[in-house]
Amino acid sequence: MYRSRNTNYDRTVPKGWTGPNAAQRRAQARIAKALAEVGYVLPGSVAVRSYRCGKAVCACHSDPPRLHGPYFQWSRQMKGKTVHANLTPEQFSDYQAFFDNAAKLRRLVTELEDLGVSIVQADPRSKRR
Repeated sequence: MYRSRNTNYDRTVPKGWTGPNAAQRRAQARIAKALAEVGYVLPGSVAVRSYRCGKAVCACHSDPPRLHGPYFQWSRQMKGKTVHANLTPEQFSDYQAFFDNAAKLRRLVTELEDLGVSIVQADPRSKRR
């Protein structure tokens, strides 16, 4: 990843471009502050599932069915493969903030990417298509 050694945009930008404007710099500072406040995160997602079992005489096969569960299934990618783990209701409750933080982190990164794109698009040297 490219990193500028000098964060003073006014001295490092090429001629014809003034760098990010004041509003863009304020937006980046706001996003950076919000990123610093994000706590622990867990990747993936949680699905709440209920099942029927294989026993024909179980209540889960009655009408109306009383399904087994709910089970909290956490899914995530590890080394290119989807991995599942069941969480207890207590674990799900304890980790809910981690999943919420992960969603917040994804939202903030998207905002930061959108801001970068807007800076490039505002560059007068960019070719318009």
